[in-house]
Amino acid sequence: MPVYRAPVKDSLFLLNEVLGIERYAGLPGFANATPDMVEAVLTEAGRFCEEVLFPINYSGDQQGCTRHEDGSVTTPEGFKDAYKAYCEAGWTLLTQPEAFGGQGLPHVVGFPVEEYRMAANQAFAMYPGLTQAAVAAILVKGSDEQKAVYVPKMISGEWGGTMNLTEPHCGTDLGLIRTRAVPNGDGSYGITGTKIFISSGEHDLTDNIVHLVLAKTPDAPDSVKGISLFIVPKFLVDEDGALGERNTLSCGSIEHKMGIHANATCVMNYDGAKGWMVGEENKGLAAMFVMMNAARLGVGIQGLGQADIAFQNAVQYAQDRRQGRALTGPQDPQEKADPLFVHPDVRRMLMDGKAVVEGLRALCLWGALQVDLSHAAESEAERQQADDLISLLTPVIKGYGTDKGFDVAVNAQQVFGGHGYIEEQGMSQYVRDARITMIYEGANGVQAMDLVGRKLAQNGGRAVQAFFGIVDAECAAAKDGPLADLAGRLEKANGELKAATMWFMQNGMANPNNVGAGAHHYMHIMGIVALGLMWLRIAEAAQKALDEGRGDTTFLEAKLVTARHFGERFIPDAGALRRKIEAGSEAMMALTPEQFVGA
Repeated sequence: MPVYRAPVKDSLFLLNEVLGIERYAGLPGFANATPDMVEAVLTEAGRFCEEVLFPINYSGDQQGCTRHEDGSVTTPEGFKDAYKAYCEAGWTLLTQPEAFGGQGLPHVVGFPVEEYRMAANQAFAMYPGLTQAAVAAILVKGSDEQKAVYVPKMISGEWGGTMNLTEPHCGTDLGLIRTRAVPNGDGSYGITGTKIFISSGEHDLTDNIVHLVLAKTPDAPDSVKGISLFIVPKFLVDEDGALGERNTLSCGSIEHKMGIHANATCVMNYDGAKGWMVGEENKGLAAMFVMMNAARLGVGIQGLGQADIAFQNAVQYAQDRRQGRALTGPQDPQEKADPLFVHPDVRRMLMDGKAVVEGLRALCLWGALQVDLSHAAESEAERQQADDLISLLTPVIKGYGTDKGFDVAVNAQQVFGGHGYIEEQGMSQYVRDARITMIYEGANGVQAMDLVGRKLAQNGGRAVQAFFGIVDAECAAAKDGPLADLAGRLEKANGELKAATMWFMQNGMANPNNVGAGAHHYMHIMGIVALGLMWLRIAEAAQKALDEGRGDTTFLEAKLVTARHFGERFIPDAGALRRKIEAGSEAMMALTPEQFVGA
C-alpha cells in the first residue's frame, strides 16, 4: 500500500542553509519565524498530513463526492472530520494577516505546509487552498465592509471560497462569458448564468461558501474590458454576521473527472443570485488575477506534491521488489533475484525524479520568499525586484513545475511495472491527480504564452534582465571552486536562454506564430535554468556544511551527487530546446485541418 513521509528535513535545509531566512528576521512577518518555531511548525504539519490527511487520500479517490437530489454535496468518508481537525489545529491561519485573526507567518514558511498537504491529499488540500486564494482577492480589491464580513470566517475555515470563471462555451477566453449581473437597486446585483469546472463549488465541510464570480453588467463592453467580479455567498449574511436565507444558486452536477475525485468539481447555476461587486465595475479581471496568481503558485506546489509522493513510493518499491540480476553481477547472491534498485534504467528514473522534486521544492520556496519580500523588503528597489522575479517565475513554477511533476509521477509508476497500473498500489491516482495540474489555472501553453508574450516585455524587460544577472553572477562566483562544472554548464544554459529571448525579439513581430510555436520550449529552458540555479545554491550549501563538519554527511553528499546529475542530464536540454524554437512555425502551421485528418 502507498506510503507518505513529509520531507521536513529537506524543507528545513532549504529554509535555513540555502535561503537563510534568519537574515530577514527584522522584516514584518519574519520575527516569529525563528529556526525553532519553523521546525516545530513543519514537524507538526508533516505529522498531521501523514496521520490525518494521507490515510483518507486513497479511500477518498475511490469513493468520490456525492451530489444529492436537493443539490447538496457530500464529501468522502473522513473528510469532514479531517477538515474540522485541520481548522481546530489552526492550519488555515498560518500565513493570514493578524488583523483578521491569522498568525501572520511569511509565505516561505507556509509553502512547505502547503506542499505536504498537496502530497498527502491533493483533493482535500484544494478546499482550504481555494479559500486562501479567494481571501487574497478580497484583501486586495474588496471594500472594508466586505473584508470585515467575509475574511475572518474564511480565514478561520468556517466558510469556504471558490473562483468562478469558466462557462460551457469559454475557458481561457473570458471575454466570451455570458453570465450577467443586473443591479437590484440596493447596491447588490442579480447574478444569472452557468459556470463549470468550479472546484469546491458545493460541499459539506463549511457552513457557508463565498463564491467569487465573473459576470458582465448590462451596459458593459462585450469583451474582457467589460468583466466585473462579484461576491456571491451560498447563504446571505445578516447585518449581525449570522447566516440568513439560502441564495438562489445551486450545484447542477459534479463533473466526472479523471482524477481528484474527492474534490467536488461542480457545474454551478446562478438564478438571479444576490451578489456584491468587488472593486471597480469592468475591472473584475484584474481583481480575479490576484486570486489566479495565488492559485497558479498553488498549482505549481501541487505538481511538486504529486511528484514527491509518487517518487517516495517508487523508491520504496524499487528497494522491496526483486526482479532479475544487476548487470555487474548478483548483488544479493543468497536471494534468487536482486531488488529493482540495482538496475540502471530504474536508477535513471529515480535520479531524474529526485533531481526534479528537490530542485522544484527549492524553486517554490525561493518564489515564496519573493512574495514575502515584494511586500516586506526594506527598500523600494528590493520590493520591486522581488515583485518582478515572482511575476516572471509564476508561469514557470506553474507550467514547467507541473509538466515535470507529471513526468516524475509517470516514471514513478513505470518503476512499478504492471503493478503501477493497479489501483491498489496508489500510483494510478498520483498520475491522474498530477495530470490536472497541467490544465487548470491556465493550461501550460497559456502559461508559456503569458511568460513570452507578457512577462518578458514588461517594464522594458526589467525582470528577465534581473534574472539573467542573478544567474550569471552566481555562476561566475562558483566557477573557480569545487562546483565549477555545474556553474559552467548553468552559465551556458543561461546563454541559451538569452539567445532564445533575443530570437523572439527579432522574429516575434514579423511572425507572431514563431512566438506561439516556441513559447512552451522557452518556458522549459527558463525552468531548466531556474532549477539549475537552485541546484547550484543547494550544492554550495551542502559543500559548506560538509567543509564545516555540520549536518548529516549522507544527506549532504546525496545533494552534491544529485546536483551533478541535474547538471549532466538536464541542463544540456536547454540547447536542444533553443534549436527547436529557432525552427520556427512554418511547418506546423502549414497543413489544413483536412490534411491533419488525412481524409
